[in-house]
Amino acid sequence: MSVSLPSIASFHQGAHSVAVVGLGYVGLPLAVAFARHFNVIGFDLNAARVEELSAGTDRTGEVDSEALQASTARFTSDPAALREAGVIIVAVPTPIDEHRNPDLSPVEGASRTVGRHLSRGAVVVYESTVYPGVTEEVCVPILEAESGLRCGADFTVGYSPERINPGDKVHTLETIKKIVSGSDAPTLDLLAELYGTVVRAGIHRAPSIKVAEAAKVIENTQRDLNIALMNELSIIFDRLGIDTLDVLEAAGTKWNFLPFRPGLVGGHCIGVDPYYLAQCAQRHGHNPEIILAGRRMNDGMGEYVATETVKHMLKKGIQVLNSEIIILGFTFKENCPDVRNTKVIDIYKALKDYNCNVTVYDPWANPAIAKREYGIDVVNELPKMKFDAAIAAVAHKKFEGLDVPALLKNEHVIFDVKCTLDRSIVDARL
Repeated sequence: MSVSLPSIASFHQGAHSVAVVGLGYVGLPLAVAFARHFNVIGFDLNAARVEELSAGTDRTGEVDSEALQASTARFTSDPAALREAGVIIVAVPTPIDEHRNPDLSPVEGASRTVGRHLSRGAVVVYESTVYPGVTEEVCVPILEAESGLRCGADFTVGYSPERINPGDKVHTLETIKKIVSGSDAPTLDLLAELYGTVVRAGIHRAPSIKVAEAAKVIENTQRDLNIALMNELSIIFDRLGIDTLDVLEAAGTKWNFLPFRPGLVGGHCIGVDPYYLAQCAQRHGHNPEIILAGRRMNDGMGEYVATETVKHMLKKGIQVLNSEIIILGFTFKENCPDVRNTKVIDIYKALKDYNCNVTVYDPWANPAIAKREYGIDVVNELPKMKFDAAIAAVAHKKFEGLDVPALLKNEHVIFDVKCTLDRSIVDARL
């Protein structure tokens, strides 16, 4: 018995709506893009977030106010609205816990909410990053239990991994090829047509949901491992007394040398996804040595930066105890306010372990969110005091032209994490 799915024409005609569950960095751009073509319901449990979006403001900066105010998407915190949807897209975060184990509670909670308001004949699509098998083995049973419906007979599911890069105005939803998958051929066809309406770059039809889930986690795992190699090389080259960037520029003259750089690896994807893949591998009896080795390397870079800064201070005779150090940047990447899984916090904590006084300056970061999530004070304005050391941690465009030495005492240390400062003024860099 097959499910009677809505046609793509029914969405264009307004007979069916598209619902997006989770209106963050991924869900909001998705809802706004779909609303240019279809009736869209944007659902989020956070009533304050819904109120903010309804007023035409997006604090993430992913959708500008003009586009948001012009959007026909209907934002709500009432889950009953999901009953109107022929396709429900789940775009909630999938973080890791304090032990670096995958935390599926947000996607499980979203599945319960969707299940309670699931209409017969609907399709539930997951965009959240998960390990292979989660959609069918974890989410589907929840949907069935909450709805009283049966997958394959009353509703279907799909998986289409998000590929949005926060703060990137070039590689957007519309310009990145979209992977789609479905629990059966008609579902795959419908989702390919639906996403194909908004994604100009084209659609890749994965042969199964598990393949699509796996594709997502290995994209970021591959990047994580390449950056880990660069980080290890930067440590080696520092001990050899040669500059990492010089080496990479020389090696990069070969056509097939990959242009990766060392750095802090945080955020909601690259610093998280490898742990999802690793746990999946361990559950199936394989110890993923290379993946976890890369994670250990990257997870240790914040402490490395702090320790190297302290070493350079000691070499210059600068007292470390109660010294004043400023960190420039706190978000997990440049030119966006996203502080999720930022590795700058590791620099901060390591410096505090040395009993340093640490000021964190970031014009992008929301101080209230930083305080709530990490318990630290982040300032949006430069302090007037002078510092013993500065760590340029994030390459915000707003930092371009900043006279870093002017922030510092006569005897000082500058560590340049992203290699954006004039090398003549820095003491160390990755």
